[in-house]
Amino acid sequence: MGKVVIFAGTSDGRELAELLHRHQIPVHVCVATEYGEKVMSSELAEFVSAGRLTCEEMVDLIGKEEATEVVDATHPYAVAVSENIREACEKAGKPYLRMLRDSEGEEISKNSDCVCVESVDEAVEFLKKTPGKALLATGSKELAKYTQVEGFASRFTARVLSTPEVVASCQALGFEGKNLIAMQGPFSEELNTAMLKQTGAEWLGTKDSGKAGGFPEKVAAAKKAGAKLLLIRRPPENGGLTFAQVLEILCPEAAEEIKDIDVISSEPRKITLLGIGMGSEGQLTLDGIRACQKADVIIGARRMLTALEAFGKPTFQSYKNDEILHFIHKHPEYHRVVIALSGDVGFYSGARKLLDGMDESKVELICGISSVVYFCSRLRMAWEDVKLVSVHGRSANLAGAVRENAKVFSLVGGNGALSEICAMLTEYGLGDVTMWVGENLSYPDESIRKGTPREFQTEMSHGLCVILLENPEAGRHVVTHGIPDEAFLREKAPMTKEEVREGSLSKLRLTRRSVVYDVGAGTGSVSVEAARIAVEGEVYAIEKKLPAAELIRRNARKFGTTNLHVVEGLAPEAMVDLPVPTHAFIGGSSGNLSAICDLLRMKNPKVRIVVNAIALETIGELMEYLKEHPPLHLDIVQVSAAKSRTLGNYHMMTGMNPVLIASFDDDGDSESDIY
Repeated sequence: MGKVVIFAGTSDGRELAELLHRHQIPVHVCVATEYGEKVMSSELAEFVSAGRLTCEEMVDLIGKEEATEVVDATHPYAVAVSENIREACEKAGKPYLRMLRDSEGEEISKNSDCVCVESVDEAVEFLKKTPGKALLATGSKELAKYTQVEGFASRFTARVLSTPEVVASCQALGFEGKNLIAMQGPFSEELNTAMLKQTGAEWLGTKDSGKAGGFPEKVAAAKKAGAKLLLIRRPPENGGLTFAQVLEILCPEAAEEIKDIDVISSEPRKITLLGIGMGSEGQLTLDGIRACQKADVIIGARRMLTALEAFGKPTFQSYKNDEILHFIHKHPEYHRVVIALSGDVGFYSGARKLLDGMDESKVELICGISSVVYFCSRLRMAWEDVKLVSVHGRSANLAGAVRENAKVFSLVGGNGALSEICAMLTEYGLGDVTMWVGENLSYPDESIRKGTPREFQTEMSHGLCVILLENPEAGRHVVTHGIPDEAFLREKAPMTKEEVREGSLSKLRLTRRSVVYDVGAGTGSVSVEAARIAVEGEVYAIEKKLPAAELIRRNARKFGTTNLHVVEGLAPEAMVDLPVPTHAFIGGSSGNLSAICDLLRMKNPKVRIVVNAIALETIGELMEYLKEHPPLHLDIVQVSAAKSRTLGNYHMMTGMNPVLIASFDDDGDSESDIY
């Protein structure tokens, strides 16, 4: 195959040129305007020429390039240009390949909400007789004809390319300000809908630009916005070839590659997850700018799209993973997809869940400036020793983090979340630590304030919010279990005594991220100690007696364990809807020991269970269960302790009831996990 000359006026022409170039077939691409030259891939820049040519100039170009094939990939409405290319091929003695765009116009024209005309002139005549505003998306070349309609400047909004020349010509005609939209398409259904609603358009003037030109999105948007279509039909063509047929002639190997792909693309689809930083223009990295410049569509929440609207790209507004993945699947015509995410893709970002639904080999991640990096720089503070958490749309043991770490950074949600967090920290004994609050970081109304949680608990955040807490007393509390019995609020609730509690917690073998059930929690002494150990996990204290449940809440507040959750009810029924446990302590079973153990092991076959048994009946029930359901690992120990008490000048040892501590699980790796 020799050199191929492509007259490109559509995205299909660009894609064909890039695909042939990748397969090392020499190409020369001729476009009509400098704008068309700019949108061509940078790797083809040296093979592109711009300028409108006469038939004789086309003949000269074909001869100069020594072309063996000529492809007409110009716009279906560029009739005169196609005639010139056809005539030039005849004169040069070269094959003429007319590449056709798909068309849905004939089917759409049958719709009662569509009026079809044969030309812009007919569209103008129709609008002269028909009241109502219109969004004109028929291009700038024949825009002057619409000025014949009385009151056009107030009735019509023109949507054109965003080049200075085009904008200037439109302004000269009287289309300017809110009556002129200068953006590059194709546009998403959502953006089309928004424009129709914003302009109050009752009509959408359009051409049948095909799928690649965003025609289906225009049709859907008009229906959603309650507007009618004013469709200018395509000029009739005498034959032509599809993209696949042209490719089969020029490069069979490339045609074979894309045979099973729904939409012909000259390159593998590329999805970029882009961290845009805090949101201001200056936060976007150079790699991020390049990705947005090359994007066919940008997806993201409203704030992200607002930050990137200067790129003038089609957009889809959503922050929900399933909606984003569905949109990408339904729009394979978008080959370069950018998903804009706040901050950095690796810091409490939606990137991870999005990657789970994609082929990661086809996804590029571009990092951004995270809020913690930016905030600490504004505070002139190093951040390598900052504990990072987030309470924005998720739960976290913030109080536990502040108690253990000198510096803690957290993302904060809106709608009063700041005051709720400050009230919680104050309630759990951390109301006087130093607190920095940052709002609307990087924006002109950025605010950074210093105070304490106690002072901020009546404050409302006024936008995007982050906090940094400094606790000079962090890490000074006892990290081993063994809180004295006297330290707990007790009243009349039963309590697992300190010596037994120490042995039972040791047998549990908790981790920082354990999810623990404390069944029959009593005062909550085991729950509190477990919550202080599993500081990044969760503890569920299950208690059937309401006074005891309230006592557990009071002890949780006293010891600052915000990751301790009280569940009122009788086990096992009260456990059914709780998260899957990794560990369970059973201090009281109310005769339901077997059913409790069955549910625990059903929820997690590898759950580690520790049971305290005092009464002979409970011991008998436990031994019967272990006999019928032998675990992989079993350890039983009886603890008999005596504690001193003072009698005058003497210290006497008083014996405690012996307690059987049974620990068991079916985790084959449990022993190796210890070391």
